[in-house]
Amino acid sequence: MGILERIKEIEAEMARTQKNKATEYHLGQLKAKLAKLRTQLLEPPKGSSGGGDGFEVTKFGHGRVALIGFPSVGKSTLLTMLTGTHSEAASYEFTTLTCIPGIIHYNDTKIQLLDLPGIIEGASEGKGRGRQVIAVAKSSDLVVMVLDASKSEGHRQILTRELEAVGLRLNKRPPQIYFKRKKTGGISFNTTVPLTHIDEKLCYQILHEYKIHNAEVLFREDATVDDLIDVIEGNRKYIKCVYVYNKIDVVGIDDVDKLARQPNSLVISCNLKLNLDRLLSRMWDEMGLVRVYTKPQGQQPDFTDPVVLSTDRGGCTVEDFCNHIHRSLLKDVKYVLVWGTSARHYPQHCGLGHVLQDEDVVQIVKKKEKEEGGRGRFKSHTNTPDRISDRVKKAPLKT
Repeated sequence: MGILERIKEIEAEMARTQKNKATEYHLGQLKAKLAKLRTQLLEPPKGSSGGGDGFEVTKFGHGRVALIGFPSVGKSTLLTMLTGTHSEAASYEFTTLTCIPGIIHYNDTKIQLLDLPGIIEGASEGKGRGRQVIAVAKSSDLVVMVLDASKSEGHRQILTRELEAVGLRLNKRPPQIYFKRKKTGGISFNTTVPLTHIDEKLCYQILHEYKIHNAEVLFREDATVDDLIDVIEGNRKYIKCVYVYNKIDVVGIDDVDKLARQPNSLVISCNLKLNLDRLLSRMWDEMGLVRVYTKPQGQQPDFTDPVVLSTDRGGCTVEDFCNHIHRSLLKDVKYVLVWGTSARHYPQHCGLGHVLQDEDVVQIVKKKEKEEGGRGRFKSHTNTPDRISDRVKKAPLKT
């Protein structure tokens, strides 16, 4: 029996099993088996030479956004309108067959926008090149899920389910669970909060399903079975997602208002060019990019070419800012002067741990090279001749 057949068999068993106190241990084991099989499904076949037939493109710019959606929802038209890059658009499905990149110039930054082929139900199992599309989405900083406002609401759930099946967690944060494998000592189970979804026995059963018999587990929040499985697997990607409903010009105003009020949702119309500026602003806010301007000592700040930082790509501290300029700069920094919203007063003397905010101005003060022997009254040597009393008498000549 193949992996796909075993996955369908477990899903069918979970569907016909009643959820109650008596079956929660059995359902927990089934979820662990299902997660293991899906991980095996994503792994390349044994004996393969590594590279596959994917369409990954080189990373460019300060951030990457992937457009994901069903065929013929307006992804290619949206890419053309936002970036100016021509992407084939037609009235039939699967017009785009490969990944087409474009660049958005917004707020002095460059954001790479990827137009991916449409995915269908069953993409996580490899249907319609779904695995290659989702692999590109995993390398993105933000996922923009393009939906058709005139279609049923079930499309959003289908796409979310397909992405979660391959390890993408949309608009979620990593669970507060500490997990570490050990060589000996058995399983150590601890918790700092009361647990309502999982207990020690169920945790042991899930770990035994993964053939883990020595480990340390600490729950810092009321987590579920799925959260524990995600931590054990260790290959989950937590990524932000914005749900964009296109073609709002073909539905009524009541439906548009209902869609716009949903969480993490935005309504646009590529045909009438409605709300595109709001989409760019929302993408900028979700990516959390921070522009930092440099100021040479004794000169005006340079507002033309900012240093762009982000929490997902390294961090936003002064130390990350110095590493972004040059790795060798960090050891020469004495302190930095900061102007902007992150400073309490202008300028503020800051250390390497100070967190920068958008449009801050930073001046780096380097350590001065020490002169040999010190300076001024701290000199350890002098050029004047020694006093007579300090002179060392020479040994008398031997005759």
